[in-house]
Amino acid sequence: MIRSISGTITSVGENNVVIDVQGVGYLIFTPTLQNTFNVGDKTTLQTYLAVRETALDLYGFPTRAELEMFELILGVPKVGPKSALQTLCLATPNLLIEAAQKNDGLYLHKVSGIGKKTAENITLFLHGKLDKLPTVTNTKNDAISAVQADAIDALITLGYELSTARETILALPTKDATINSLVTRALKQIK
Repeated sequence: MIRSISGTITSVGENNVVIDVQGVGYLIFTPTLQNTFNVGDKTTLQTYLAVRETALDLYGFPTRAELEMFELILGVPKVGPKSALQTLCLATPNLLIEAAQKNDGLYLHKVSGIGKKTAENITLFLHGKLDKLPTVTNTKNDAISAVQADAIDALITLGYELSTARETILALPTKDATINSLVTRALKQIK
């Protein structure tokens, strides 16, 4: 089992990187939108080797907590490595932990964009594994306030798509923001 890869990034794609390790390029599937990867940077990824009948796929994460969350999500019925990676592309480990602690799949669906049924299944599964959830620290991508969540709800009520509402609200500065001010600014952005 390959548990980590250290080397130089030679290519960055959509949710994958190629890391050169002493002349051998390893294709590693990783959430590139959640993390900053630049060609030429040296990096170490914690990895999971997915063995299939026709392929050996490597999934990598900058932190041990992300790898642990990935492995936990793999335990959800009908979720394979590609779906688990997609989940971590949409939701940070902190968001998944918060949703699991609240046992609120609708919250996870609303703030991450993960499908409603999948979000409920993941939340229910992780809620049963609270003692096994990794310890993670907050990052800039984690925090979504109650004000932001309510503003997203307001835009959805006005008829906007969940993805449009979420992306618009999360792009707005939130210092001293109220629900009304966020919705007003979002409506100006959307039009």
